[in-house]
Amino acid sequence: MSEFGILSIGPPLLAIVLAIATKRVIPSLFVGIWAGGIIYTGSFGIAQSFDWLIEAIIADDGFHAQILVFTLLLGSGVALIWRLGGAIAVQNWAVERLESRRKIGLMTWILGMGLFFDDYANTAIVGNTMREASDRLRISREKLSYIVDSTTAPVATIGISSWVAFQLSMINEGFSNIESEGAAQAPDVFTVYLQSIPYNAYAILSIVMVGIIVITQRDYGEMLDAEYRAQTTGAVSAPDADPLQDMNESLSEPNATRPMLRTFLLPILMLLTVTIGGAFWTGYDGQPVLEPLFALEITTFIEEMVTIAGDGAWTSALMWGSFMMVMTAMVVGLAYDLCDLDESIDAILEGFGLMLTAVTILVLAWTIGTVANALGTGNYVASSVESVLSPGIFPALVFLVAAVMSFTMGSSWATMGILTPTAIPVAFELTGGFGSTSVVVGAVFSGAVFGDHTSPISDTTVLSSTFTGTDLIAHVRTQSYYAATVAIISILFYVSYGFFGTSPIAALPACALLLVGVVYGLSKFDARRKGIDLTSTQDGTDGTTYDSSSESTPPTERVD
Repeated sequence: MSEFGILSIGPPLLAIVLAIATKRVIPSLFVGIWAGGIIYTGSFGIAQSFDWLIEAIIADDGFHAQILVFTLLLGSGVALIWRLGGAIAVQNWAVERLESRRKIGLMTWILGMGLFFDDYANTAIVGNTMREASDRLRISREKLSYIVDSTTAPVATIGISSWVAFQLSMINEGFSNIESEGAAQAPDVFTVYLQSIPYNAYAILSIVMVGIIVITQRDYGEMLDAEYRAQTTGAVSAPDADPLQDMNESLSEPNATRPMLRTFLLPILMLLTVTIGGAFWTGYDGQPVLEPLFALEITTFIEEMVTIAGDGAWTSALMWGSFMMVMTAMVVGLAYDLCDLDESIDAILEGFGLMLTAVTILVLAWTIGTVANALGTGNYVASSVESVLSPGIFPALVFLVAAVMSFTMGSSWATMGILTPTAIPVAFELTGGFGSTSVVVGAVFSGAVFGDHTSPISDTTVLSSTFTGTDLIAHVRTQSYYAATVAIISILFYVSYGFFGTSPIAALPACALLLVGVVYGLSKFDARRKGIDLTSTQDGTDGTTYDSSSESTPPTERVD
């Protein structure tokens, strides 16, 4: 139990409430940090607050500092691609081939699932790739941001990604916290991780939910309002929106006379190649990894690849990849005489400026996590529910605790780091064995991602809003309806397992069908309540597309 008791949840909750109420994220976060300093020191607390700020930047052996460098370089790469006309080229290509809102949504969904290797790179690439095309077809920025955000952490937590090593280490730490006799009987860590994937209900169902929303073109809650506004007025953002990134206001005019797809594709391909290659190179231990594949030992080969990916230095690789993205864009610009060296340097500096707001919010959000750790917020939340434990309800309870921790701390990784080593030994004690370990691990990961999705102080939430050009609070509010829907059905999944032992093979398809029914029911109910004609938010109403001089650049002849 935290020595600060219930006060330990005050600072993050204060920051979240203020951010939602005032729509001023930066001052709200700082007030939360300062409140934490006052509680921690029992005095004015401002010195402690700045100590935490510095600590957050250099935390985890420079992990956060590397992410900041990556983010700034990525902003420069985006600015260069914009200056070269790459965004216009992609927009023209998409408008020619993806002529409906459904197809744009499907392409965004597929890209999000395909870029599974890192959640940060996922948000940057998919958000920047699809923003201009979605604007043209009157898809609200809130909707685009939801699709991007819901295919970042959910995909990363169940695939070969930068998350793997951390997740495996937390499972191993959980086993080490079990008394010696029990720990000696612990199953293989990698096997537990693989077995936990079907029980990572929220991650799986949130990806399914995106597909349902995109395919059916049905919305409810504040997302229905946003989509209705975009379709009927052409305003892809609300009039009072304050996007974290505004390309038109922050960057110089793009080259609209010779938009070439290669000015977009070559830098992005370099980013992907160097990042993935660098991560696997740093994780490779010299073992002949192809031998199991040649011997048709597929499981062993997959385990080797996941281990290499998990051991890779992903943050370093992201920095290398983003730097090479910038260099490639500069070379392409010079080679095709699209901009000179001075213009390239100006674009790089503009890119740094483009990301300053996002970087500031990231630092403050990380600092709130540091405050929560110092005050013992996670331990307080976890220990507060120990008195209501029972084997049947335990998986659902773990999901809820992880969700609350992640929401208040703004970090799914911090939640996994605190809760996984605690939940595994508790599950062992409750059941007398390791039979429910995979379920509990899946529940921790699920709850952590759900809390991350609904928290305005989450790093992936901030970056999703940034790279789609969405107002952060608008993104959180519109996404929360869908995230809460998936969370409720995920709780039913865990309750079904806890009390009836339902297999995920049966439970997951049933939950997916239930999601379809809920989406249809709530969309009809909400549209009728608001007096909105659902056909006005779907494809095929008038065949027109949106072209706002404040949001996108008019199409020009495409040059390959």
